[in-house]
Amino acid sequence: MRLPMNEIVIPYHPRYPQNVIHSQMDSHRFSVIVAHRRLGKTVCAVNHMIKKALTVTVPNARYAYMAPQLKQAKRNTWDYFKRFVQPVPDVKISESELTISLPNDSRIMLLGADNPDAIRGMYLDGVVMDEVAQMKPEVWGEIVRPTLVDRQGWAVFIGTPKGMNLFYELYEYAQTLDDWYSALYRVDETDIITESELEMAKATMSDAAYRQEFLCDFSASSDDTLITIDLVSAACKKTITPADVRGAPKILGVDVARFGDDRSVIVLRQGLWCHEPIVFTDIDNMTLAQRIAAQYDHHEPDALFIDAGRGEGVIDRLRQLGYPAIEVNFGGKPADPVRYANKRSEMWDKCREWIEAGGALPNMPDLKTDLVSPTYKMDASDRMVLEAKDDIKKRGGRSPDIADALVLTFAAPVRPKLKVTDRSNTAKNRFSNADKYDPLKAR
Repeated sequence: MRLPMNEIVIPYHPRYPQNVIHSQMDSHRFSVIVAHRRLGKTVCAVNHMIKKALTVTVPNARYAYMAPQLKQAKRNTWDYFKRFVQPVPDVKISESELTISLPNDSRIMLLGADNPDAIRGMYLDGVVMDEVAQMKPEVWGEIVRPTLVDRQGWAVFIGTPKGMNLFYELYEYAQTLDDWYSALYRVDETDIITESELEMAKATMSDAAYRQEFLCDFSASSDDTLITIDLVSAACKKTITPADVRGAPKILGVDVARFGDDRSVIVLRQGLWCHEPIVFTDIDNMTLAQRIAAQYDHHEPDALFIDAGRGEGVIDRLRQLGYPAIEVNFGGKPADPVRYANKRSEMWDKCREWIEAGGALPNMPDLKTDLVSPTYKMDASDRMVLEAKDDIKKRGGRSPDIADALVLTFAAPVRPKLKVTDRSNTAKNRFSNADKYDPLKAR
C-alpha cells in the first residue's frame, strides 16, 4: 500500500483467489464476486477499500462498506478494518460513528442496508455491498448508485447465493459489459477447505443448503419453492417457432403496478410459447390502457386477462374503447377450490405445470427471478397457498410483476375465437361479434 512519498505495509497477504480478485477489481469499475463460505471475500474487500482510500488522488474521498444491517457490518468487518489500518500513521478511528479517517482526508464508514436513507444526498468514491442477496433491490438502484455519479465511484458486490434476487441479476448483468467484472468461486475450485471438513458439512446440511453455501449454486431451491430455477433454466433453452403453436389460442396477461417501485407488464402467450414481456415503470393507467390496446390490435388475442387488484381504471378505459378486458381477482375463488386457497395460487401452479409440459420462456433475468421467488405452503384444509407479494418484499425480494403477468394467461381455459372478416368498421364494431364469445366459458 502506498501514500505519496511514503510506504505503508499492511499486514495482509492475499492467497488464491484473493490475488486474482484484487487485480480484476483494480481494472474494473464494477465487480460482482460470488464466493463460497470461508473464502475470505470480506477480508479481500476490506483491504481493497483501504488500498483505494490510501492511494486516491482526489480530495476528501468517501467510501462505504455496507452490509444488510449496520450491526452485521460492524460484527463482520470492523475488527478487520482496525487491524489492517493500524500501520497507517495519524489514522483516526471513531468507535461511536464507525468511521476511519486517514491522513490524506479520505474516510471509510460502515453502513447498513436496513437504513439506506442515511446516505441519501452524500457522494461516494467507492462502495462495497456485502451479502447483496439479503438486500432490497432498490437499495442499489435508487439509493447507492446515485451516490457514485459525481465522482465516478466504483462498486464491489460480494456474497453467497441465496436464491434468485438482486445478487443474481447483478451477476448476470456483469457478464454482458466491459467495465463490469464477474467471478464465481465454488469450494471445489479453491481448495481452501479440506475435504474432510466438507464431508462433515455435507452430513449435517441439506443438499440445497450445501449447494448454495459451498457450490455457489443460484439454482439451489428450498423444498417450498413452487417453481425451481432448474425448471425455468430448462424452459429458457427451449426453441419454439410460430409454426409450432399455429392454431393455439393467443392470450394477453396484464399485471398493473400497485406501488411506485412495482412494474406494469404485458405478456403474450400462445400455446407453449411465451413472448418477451413488455415492462413499464412510472406509467399512468390511461397510457397503459393505450399500450394494451396497441398490443391487442397487433396480435388479435383470443383473451385479455387483467389483474383487478389495481387495474380497475385500466379495465374501465379498455372497455370504453371496446376491448373485451376480463378482470381477474388474484384473491378470488379458484376453479378448483379443493386444491387451491385462492385464484393466485391456482394460476401460479398452472404456470408451473405449463413449464413442466414444455413451455418455452424468453431468457430474461427479471422474469427468471420473478418465477422462482414465491414459496408455498399448505393450509389446514390441505390447499396450496402461495407466498404473498408483501412477504416476498420483506425478505429482500421484489414484487414478481413480470411473472404475475404471465400467470394471468392461465386464468381460465381459452379456445381460439372465430375470426371477424369485416375489418372496415371501428374498434367497437370490430368487437361486436367477438363480444358474443366468452373465453371463460370455453372448455
